[in-house]
Amino acid sequence: MNRRLGGGRSPQVRDVTVDGDGVRARARREVILDLHVDGRRVWSFWLHRDGTPVPGARGLRLVEWPKTLRGFLDGTARMSVHVHDGSGPPLFEDDVPLGSGEGPIEIATPDGRPITLDRSLRRVVAFEAKSAAEVEPLMHAIGEVLGILAEAGVHAFLAYGTLLGAVRNGALIGHDADADLGYVSDHDHPVDVARESFRLQRALTDRGHTVTRYSTAAFKVEVAESDGTVRGLDVFGGFMREGLLHLMGEIIEPFRREWVLPLGEATLEGHRFPVPADTDRFLTITYGPSWRVPDPAFHFTTPRSTHRRFNGWFRGIRVGRALWDRRYASRPGPAEKPTGLARFVARREAGPAEVVDLGCGTGGDALFFARRGVPTVGLDLVPKGYATAREVAEREGLPVRFLELNLVSLRSTLATAALLAAEPRPRVLLARHLVDALGTPGRHELYRLARLLLADGGTLYLEFLARDASGRYGRKHKVRPRRPALVARELEASGATIVAQRVLTRRRPSRPGAGRTRICRMVVRWES
Repeated sequence: MNRRLGGGRSPQVRDVTVDGDGVRARARREVILDLHVDGRRVWSFWLHRDGTPVPGARGLRLVEWPKTLRGFLDGTARMSVHVHDGSGPPLFEDDVPLGSGEGPIEIATPDGRPITLDRSLRRVVAFEAKSAAEVEPLMHAIGEVLGILAEAGVHAFLAYGTLLGAVRNGALIGHDADADLGYVSDHDHPVDVARESFRLQRALTDRGHTVTRYSTAAFKVEVAESDGTVRGLDVFGGFMREGLLHLMGEIIEPFRREWVLPLGEATLEGHRFPVPADTDRFLTITYGPSWRVPDPAFHFTTPRSTHRRFNGWFRGIRVGRALWDRRYASRPGPAEKPTGLARFVARREAGPAEVVDLGCGTGGDALFFARRGVPTVGLDLVPKGYATAREVAEREGLPVRFLELNLVSLRSTLATAALLAAEPRPRVLLARHLVDALGTPGRHELYRLARLLLADGGTLYLEFLARDASGRYGRKHKVRPRRPALVARELEASGATIVAQRVLTRRRPSRPGAGRTRICRMVVRWES
């Protein structure tokens, strides 16, 4: 069960200060504190859980600035600290200079939308900064998605924070930033639940919705608000098995189907939506028995057994996803110069019919080939990575398209291969830093995809880290060294022929006798 604050009197909080390190305070009992910047709540935390003892100062704890806020903290702002229940005056309030201390501190998106940290310390535009009119598109989307799911045979309902807000006060929770739906399938086997989830995704995309998949039993529907903010409407699949409710989002608890169905109703932002039959029991297994007490710093504490079971059943397609989501969270632009591998391929290949950049990242190499007039496809796991490159290509009218590819999903591999192979032609494939980023299953899917795409002729160019003298190269590119002999054996086992192989020295030794970082480049073909 998730840990909650105890009851009783409000804790006495003393010696509260805010400086370049973070927030310091003393309290005998746990307390939720809010940090306000220029009168607006930006961050909430538990003093004891999230803080560390200050050496030599008995009882004093320091809660450091989250990494997601530090980039904004250069200037001066009016900062205050409050007990989250709103009782009493501010515990601290003053003009606080941070960094250079020059100019105002503005914690906002580049276009001026106020940013708040959610319970996972991610930067979000929270509902508390929105008017009723601004969240109306989300309410409309909830109703529409619920209707489409019902037509597809699934009776979905408000879940998690969205259900909590509806039951507690009939409104979205101010510190929340997305909406949640859940459903309990008629199936009780994980495979059937996964198949049903993909069927539901197709029903939504057929009606024009953009869907991003979290796992084989959960996905997100993207909803655009009037000011351009894109909200996630999460749809979590669930099912009953052996007397337990399994609901994605980390719930495996003893439950009865009649506590969910038939569905009841609750009001959210003036709209009536379906909710579980027994909302008290449902919210108790979600947030604990103190779910009625607001807590913007609440953390889910999932039993290891629950996490492992859901990972094994449904999350195999998310291996490594979090790492690359974080890397491309800011939508970086494409590199101005092509990589060495792209230049090497351009010299070797005279007018290829099509170039496919596997793991295209920010899309710089794909744009390089497209600007040379070569039809190009960029494939990557994280669409955010190539989003800016796609906009550049549309603006310049380049012959390039970008598609999502997940090499730890057989479904994604085969669907991508079928889509591209529908136009028979020789192709040139690039795979830079894929072999060294993927585990064994992902590498085998890479070889499978290459074999299918090169059925009409063409060549695969691989480049990967073979030796990392200092570890710096691997950390920078998020890769691990792979032995060329191992990669060669895997390729040959898939029916490939290695036409050429070369090991390149990339860096001088970091210290005497340390050796050099080496990159392996392979030219590979599959004979028809």
